[in-house]
Amino acid sequence: MESLKDFSVEEFTAELAAKTSVPGGGGAAALCGALGTALCSMSANFTTGKKKYAAFEADYERILQETDRVRFELLACMDEDAEAFLPLSRAYGIPKDDPTREEVLEKATLDACRVPEKMVHLCCESVELLEEMEQKGSVLLQSDVACAALMTAAALQSAALNVFVNTKTLKDQTTAEDIETRVDGALSVYVPRAKAVADRIEKKMRTK
Repeated sequence: MESLKDFSVEEFTAELAAKTSVPGGGGAAALCGALGTALCSMSANFTTGKKKYAAFEADYERILQETDRVRFELLACMDEDAEAFLPLSRAYGIPKDDPTREEVLEKATLDACRVPEKMVHLCCESVELLEEMEQKGSVLLQSDVACAALMTAAALQSAALNVFVNTKTLKDQTTAEDIETRVDGALSVYVPRAKAVADRIEKKMRTK
């Protein structure tokens, strides 16, 4: 299968809309996070080299390196999520009287948790970078930073849902609870931080 990240926007959205299992919510979440991170890069790229912000040049260089890494990792998650779904789909197709079914299904379900959890933590990194660009970036790019923060929050929440839909069916409740605790921790801290970035910027922009 062709890499999802190599699809055109039209091709990807057509595949997303089609009656197929992948791409689905996980792939869409990964793309949304990558788009938010790309906007963070845009803010840094437009600000670097400006005399007014010369004190932050080293920060922009670091931020651009980090946003590139996070963006590419999120794009890779689009395929990784699709690849993790296939074994899970096959496992559900194993006859219920097959003695191997439960073990195979448990492993496939656990593997299916890993990619969206990875997305959650990548989105958290993106939020931290956006907070920096809110403080250090050009005022002309602040609306883009706010858009990025909202997109990243949505990606984080969407990725978390894709974790929970799988942890719910795990037989190993200790492992399920450990995963959910990590994801809940990220949600409770980073969604409010992302929304706070957008709220502060919106407050500056509004006339009232």
